Amino acid sequence: MSEGIISEGIDAEPAGTGAPAPAELSEEAARSRASVLRSRAESYMALSRHDAAIADLTEAVALDPDSARAWRLRGESHRLVERYDAALTDFDQALRLEPDSAYALGSRGQVYAALGRPEEALTDFDHALTLTPESFWVLEGKADALADLGRMEDALDVHARMIALNEDQAYPWLARAELYQRFQLYAEAIDDYTRALGVDPGYVRALSRRGEAYRMIDRFDEALADLTRAIELDPDNDRALGSRGAVLSELGDDEGALRDLDRAIELDPDYVWAFRVRGEILQDLDRHEEAVADFTRALRLEFGDS
Repeated sequence: MSEGIISEGIDAEPAGTGAPAPAELSEEAARSRASVLRSRAESYMALSRHDAAIADLTEAVALDPDSARAWRLRGESHRLVERYDAALTDFDQALRLEPDSAYALGSRGQVYAALGRPEEALTDFDHALTLTPESFWVLEGKADALADLGRMEDALDVHARMIALNEDQAYPWLARAELYQRFQLYAEAIDDYTRALGVDPGYVRALSRRGEAYRMIDRFDEALADLTRAIELDPDNDRALGSRGAVLSELGDDEGALRDLDRAIELDPDYVWAFRVRGEILQDLDRHEEAVADFTRALRLEFGDS
């Protein structure tokens, strides 16, 4: 159990009658109830039921406001549902209570990164890494923050450390490949995707991303092979379908391209890039009313046009 055995013999509200008010509970009973609520919240989080987790944790912090764990868990639930201001407030409180919580520091760093505040994110990631130097997810957060700041060489140094710690796994190679691809270094990205696929030949994300990298340097046959394999393994992969649609268009198969793009948009009605590509294909086919509709949808999604 995560918090030890809950004390027996404490007067508790019978099931089904609603939560007792904090003033009705003894201090010991309040701590006990808060403990159960925190534990239940963790299971809700594992089930991605974050609103339920937040409700439990809100009661838990009211009952036991000195529990850094409750504040940290609620901050994480808020982060996962993109309520970033609330997440920051919770992580700040968790860190006031427990200043050297690597988890809270790393998670707050992720919030700062999501808010476009990479300098503050980097400060939190660096502090967390003084406490847990080999924490992979914190290292990845640091690398992303460095990339956001345009410090590519420093980001690559962090990725090299991640690979050294886990070189027999596929993901570290993919993570560095995506950094290379972000900076349009497609040959380097392809090499790392290939290393990832050497470890795990069925790694759909690596196949899809390598296919996209091949597309960007006009190696369309290789792109088509990778993207088709990714779709065979994951038929509802909207990004692979969108990319393959673009490749098929480049290879002169506009009808096949439209089928893939239609399916990609069906899977993700907010897929801006797919609307743009489909609009361009429809325009080339002189289907201008449909093209206008796709471009209008893309503008609405990306820029809020009415």
